[in-house]
Amino acid sequence: MLDKNLKNIYLGAAGGLIGVLVTFFALRVGFTFRVDLTDDHRYSLHSATIALIDSINEPVDATLFLEGDLNAGFKRLQTATQDLLHECQVRGHKWHIQTLAPDEQAQQQLAQVGYQPILIHEHAKNGKTAQTTVFPYLQLTIGSKTTFVPLLQNVQGLSGEENLNNSIENLEYALAENVHLLLQTTTPKIAFIEGHGELSEPDVFDISVALSRYFQIDRGVLGTEAGVLDDYAAVIIADPQMPFEEKDKYILDQYIMHGGTVLWLISGVRFDENGLSDGGFTPAIPLELNLDDMLFHYGVKVRSALVQDLQCLSVPVNVSVDEQQPNFQPIPWFYAPLLLSSETAPITRNLGQVSSVFASPIEVTTAEDGLRKQALLATSSDSRLIPTPAKVDLMDFNANPEEFHYRYLPVAVALEGQFPSTFAHRQAPRAITQSGQQKDLSTPTKQVVCGCGTLARNDWNNHQPLPAGYDRYSKRTFSNRDFIVNTVLWLTDTQNLIELRQKQVALRLLNERQVNIHRQMIQTLSTIIPVCLLAIVGTIVIIIRKRKYTAS
Repeated sequence: MLDKNLKNIYLGAAGGLIGVLVTFFALRVGFTFRVDLTDDHRYSLHSATIALIDSINEPVDATLFLEGDLNAGFKRLQTATQDLLHECQVRGHKWHIQTLAPDEQAQQQLAQVGYQPILIHEHAKNGKTAQTTVFPYLQLTIGSKTTFVPLLQNVQGLSGEENLNNSIENLEYALAENVHLLLQTTTPKIAFIEGHGELSEPDVFDISVALSRYFQIDRGVLGTEAGVLDDYAAVIIADPQMPFEEKDKYILDQYIMHGGTVLWLISGVRFDENGLSDGGFTPAIPLELNLDDMLFHYGVKVRSALVQDLQCLSVPVNVSVDEQQPNFQPIPWFYAPLLLSSETAPITRNLGQVSSVFASPIEVTTAEDGLRKQALLATSSDSRLIPTPAKVDLMDFNANPEEFHYRYLPVAVALEGQFPSTFAHRQAPRAITQSGQQKDLSTPTKQVVCGCGTLARNDWNNHQPLPAGYDRYSKRTFSNRDFIVNTVLWLTDTQNLIELRQKQVALRLLNERQVNIHRQMIQTLSTIIPVCLLAIVGTIVIIIRKRKYTAS
């Protein structure tokens, strides 16, 4: 009996000693082992992130400025960021991580790049309001390059908890994207096509500034050389108003055949914006761009119709009958729908509404062409179609809601796969020089077609550009800029980093009303139940041991 007990004691001590030694050795050599058992894989890195971290040959300094007296939501964001950085540190072994409040110099650096502190207003139980200043930013330094990463996403219309949860979902993508930028040795180029009445450089100033963080941006006409676009990662065709010549179509087509990517921002209807603002009405007729055959070969068609939506912007209209006393009231402008973004597409996940004016629906062909087609933006469940030609009247705001029976009309579509050439079995146009080898089927590539040419346009106020998607009347900024930037990043993404935007973290919120009602009971049960369970388990262990040794 005694020898048997001593043997068990020795075995237990030996097992404990081995465990201590293994732990000590693992800590000394830097070896760790973790298993992510969460259903949303919040502690696992994407394969694209792992490949990016493995490619780093220099030390990485990461300074998290989200520090101080944080509420529960920002504390969760801080913890999630620290966990992500720790995963990178475990993988890379060259990461130096610290969390601290920014000093005056760091605050000035953040202000220089347009990053301001966030003021949090919270109501305490005593009725007073507490104000806290936080800096939800991360500073990354690799070698001699430094960048700041905004951690907080603020989508208008969402609650604070939803915005914080979206920010946590976007953490890995934001980190990987900025690491990729720091590691870049060359800057890829994109081009805005000109020569067909497209939006001018001031019209897309805000979008250009946002894209210049990632790309070198050029503008120009296509000319006659077939390979003039070969050096560009993507081209943008922003709201053309004049027909494309066959030589221009051939250059674009062969660019796509050789793996080029295109963002088409095309209106299906021509209208007179000046006539609408001055006279209150404008004719709407089909916009002939000579692109229908080309887009049809690629699997889509921009319809020559306008969408109206009950979910739309408002415009101030004078409803007074007395000219001496104007009375401006907000009236829904059905021709300015607020488009819904897809939650299943990496481009639009966690984006807010996108504002549009005179948008046309996209019709997707049903042919078995092997292309992957996904709607990115769509109208609401209460929309209708206005065929052209038509007369658009600014005072047409008394529409019958029962007529809005269309649901989720697509206005932007992503295309991915191998596209057939519009010029298959045809000779190149005579105006083309240096045509090279003509291809009839593209290498795998991507395109995005939008049925609203003005999605990327920004207005100006006092010689200052306004953000794309800014509405002067409501003073709200919609997600147009983020949509365009994400689209171009998806088109040029060769490392699949944009797929990180599809990460989902479940938002589990407590019912505060029920918690306050049952607070006393919850506190009592939370205290008593663990103690009772511990006592029961301890009693069972004692009984088993007593019976075992009594029988022996």
